[in-house]
Amino acid sequence: MGFERGACHRTGPAERGGDEASTRAAVDHLLQRGFRQFGYCGEPQFNWSKWRREYFEQMVEQAGGQCHMYESTATAGKPTSYQREHRRLEAWVRKLPKPIGVMACYDIKGQQVLDACREAGIAVPEEVAVIGVDNDALLCNLASPPLSSVIPNSHRTGYQAAALLARMMAGEQLGEQAHRIPPLGVATRHSTDIVAVDDPDVAAAVRLIYERACEGINVADVLREVPLTRRDLENRFRKILGFTPHEEIVRVHIDRVKQLLGETDLPMTQVAQLTGFRHVEYMSAAFKRRVGLSPREYRRTAQA
Repeated sequence: MGFERGACHRTGPAERGGDEASTRAAVDHLLQRGFRQFGYCGEPQFNWSKWRREYFEQMVEQAGGQCHMYESTATAGKPTSYQREHRRLEAWVRKLPKPIGVMACYDIKGQQVLDACREAGIAVPEEVAVIGVDNDALLCNLASPPLSSVIPNSHRTGYQAAALLARMMAGEQLGEQAHRIPPLGVATRHSTDIVAVDDPDVAAAVRLIYERACEGINVADVLREVPLTRRDLENRFRKILGFTPHEEIVRVHIDRVKQLLGETDLPMTQVAQLTGFRHVEYMSAAFKRRVGLSPREYRRTAQA
């Protein structure tokens, strides 16, 4: 059994569940920010990068967006010149329509996209927003600006790998198996901290929700900051983003709950407090409605 960067060796589309889930998380993250132009930056020598590209194209097409693709010229066993590759990447980002949301196949490629934008004088995230995959905290935080990234479920992946190894060492014949471990969510950093919509009132409302949803705000609080009636705000939200302000507040709440459940051992009362829920019972009910699992069930699944 061998392993590549970011994914194990796999042989068929039925075994690509992790790549599909990671790509879905990245595409949804960019869609929620209002992007309608999308780019994918890949490394074709890796199968998982090819699969992520395929999923990316499908998902963007289904959402009615436009795709712009970039592939490294490197091949297996034959790396390309860094300077030549950097010049190609810089030329690509210069030609992209703006604003655009770009998914890099993994964090190292995301950092390269950010470097190319900086050399080209392109503003991130105002003109080009970039998201990677793997959430390598050191690399993401040292990038300029800090890189948003899809968070893999490393705890569960390691547990699953150890359990399979133990069964193999005990003499069990496992055969070909697919183990789909979805990501925990997205770590949002400055590289995608933008609302790419032309309506300034909707943009202001979305930014307020991102910044204060976990303080327990509701739509009425948003309306105190945005000079619109509730009906006008909801109509504009639906037209531009495809969902209501209330739905976005709930989504931000739930995403933060999922992150805390997957990454920490905080008690449920503290998780509720940190995510804007006044009562654990209300958090649990809202979480189960949206995710299909109770918070405790989700934590057991996420942390194995």
